[in-house]
Amino acid sequence: MNEEQNLLWNKLQSFEIDDIDSSFNFTDRLARENNWSFEYALRAVLEYKKFIFLIAISNFPQTPSDEIDQVWHLHLLYTESYWIDLCKNTIKKNIHHGPTKGLEERGLFKEQYLKTLGFYESTFNERPPEDIWIDVESRFKYVRFTRVNRAKNWVIPKFIFK
Repeated sequence: MNEEQNLLWNKLQSFEIDDIDSSFNFTDRLARENNWSFEYALRAVLEYKKFIFLIAISNFPQTPSDEIDQVWHLHLLYTESYWIDLCKNTIKKNIHHGPTKGLEERGLFKEQYLKTLGFYESTFNERPPEDIWIDVESRFKYVRFTRVNRAKNWVIPKFIFK
């Protein structure tokens, strides 16, 4: 990283996504809505910051892991935090989330995901954590998600043959 990128990365690391005055903050909600431990949610937030950094310093599209995408979707709901605190004041760049246009883009997103993983490694000099940044085939194999209220419904996972 060059000096300007180092400054930006330091700003992103210091960016506080949680409202410290709230008894139920962003990371609490992220953990609850995804059935993650609080510690895992904290790690996912750090990886989200790394992903935002990659977008901010690159001139090509980035594709997140599903976990990072969950953090991003939730952060977009916190509009002031996302658009003003993060985009305007921290990285000084608007980052829009572009939804997929359908299955015809799967190959494109696979390619972009692989490129993102490589860019991550070259930027941070480490491999992305495999429990957050899964392999490309698994990332795009099972993508039929449904929001479920677990207080009203049981969720029983299917056994999947590999």
